[in-house]
Amino acid sequence: MKLNVKFLSSLEKVFCEPELNAKPLENLTALRGETLSFQIALNSERCSAPVWDVAETGLPPVQIREAAVVPCLMPAVREDPYTLRTTAGLYPDPLVPLPGRIRLTPGNWHSLWITVRIPVDYTPGKYEFRVRFKNDTELYWGEYDDDCEYRLPVEILSPVLPEQTLSNLNWFYADCISEYYKVPCWSEHHWGLMEKYFRNMTEHGITHLFTPLWSVPLDTAIGGERPTAQLLIISCRDGKYSFDFSLLKRWIDTARRAGFSRLEMSHVFTQWGASATPKIIVNGEKRFGWHVKADSAEYREFLEQLFPPLLDFLRGEGLEGKCLFHVSDEPSDAQLESYAYASNLLKRLLHGKYTVVDALSHVDFFRNGLIATPIPVTNALDEFMKENIRERWVYYCGNWEDGVPNRQFGMPSARNRIMGILLFVYNLDGFLNWGYNFWFRSFSRGLLDPWKETEAGRTFRGGGSFNVYPGENGPVDSIHYEVFHEALQDLRALRALE
Repeated sequence: MKLNVKFLSSLEKVFCEPELNAKPLENLTALRGETLSFQIALNSERCSAPVWDVAETGLPPVQIREAAVVPCLMPAVREDPYTLRTTAGLYPDPLVPLPGRIRLTPGNWHSLWITVRIPVDYTPGKYEFRVRFKNDTELYWGEYDDDCEYRLPVEILSPVLPEQTLSNLNWFYADCISEYYKVPCWSEHHWGLMEKYFRNMTEHGITHLFTPLWSVPLDTAIGGERPTAQLLIISCRDGKYSFDFSLLKRWIDTARRAGFSRLEMSHVFTQWGASATPKIIVNGEKRFGWHVKADSAEYREFLEQLFPPLLDFLRGEGLEGKCLFHVSDEPSDAQLESYAYASNLLKRLLHGKYTVVDALSHVDFFRNGLIATPIPVTNALDEFMKENIRERWVYYCGNWEDGVPNRQFGMPSARNRIMGILLFVYNLDGFLNWGYNFWFRSFSRGLLDPWKETEAGRTFRGGGSFNVYPGENGPVDSIHYEVFHEALQDLRALRALE
């Protein structure tokens, strides 16, 4: 029985099909402190279950996962010319932990994803990754025709990859963890799961943790609501509010253990123009939400009572100036007036001690002084580059096309990783992507199974709404998530070289 083996770059996508035209990988280099990724593509004529033995070569311990496939009905925009595929099918994405073997289907290619984390103090030099395969005859009969050792030269260079300076936001949804794992919000099980996801985020270069002071007013149909996930415990008597920050304190402590030192606070007004208030629970009942207008006196009085003790609390936690705030996500130019009211109110409440950022792509919001740190979408960035903006950011989400970077399943991974070079060329300070773990259908209309539905209810292209899959006890990484982390490493290396 013949086993075909190819070393491949992390930028290749191995589909579960008989054909694989990817160029073999011949060698690799890495800086000290870098996370190195590559693939081993395997093909067998018949059903088999190869197990592997990685030789001791002087390299750090390797992590081996399967680049598994998931169904996707909308892998990329059909009109976009720079794609691999736009048709429905099975697409490689989740990186699934393996029990030491991989089952191969007859005639099809499968891929092992190899990760090597190089310590900053590792000895530079030339090494070899060496691996040998044999068939698990307890599962399938027949040995392979050859028993060869496969080798890949790896050179570790002397320079150390510097620390990341880019602010990188990726929205975490506590309610999705609670709903998918069927655990009560803020239960001990919930906290334990979230800490694993927090750690995963910092390991992949995410710098700020999206923090639900109240249930986040994002991706919610007008008049609808997300499951309650509110850190602030609020009571009110005779118009006087009081605030318990104990859950927020635990959130901060958990985040710090996972490596976070900065937070990103949930939006103070609803998405798409700040027309209404977020869902906020007071005295155990919903007091604010879509039914309360953004400019209501009641909400203004609530915020005026909240922010002084909240800012005192953050100062006591050493977080003054280390938190980002939001007004409203993605307002249109027709919503300048409502956004202006909300923005001016929030600025007054923050006393200039915190940065306010928002994803918006109409430059008039900046020109009118409504926001000092706008985050335009990629295909609107050039217009903002003409302005005198102190901190320059950019974002993208799941459905953009026209030659800009993205991480959709049907796109080549180079179009994902190129973002690191573009962040360097444009000399940007921050990047935002909305979906770390959005496992709901669009507008939060119910939970889905991300292993079976990858487009947020047939709304976003695959790869747009989440970066990790829910494993049994924590996050399962994806190809598009790992490749974007490589892009962040490219940015760090380019800035060091400069």
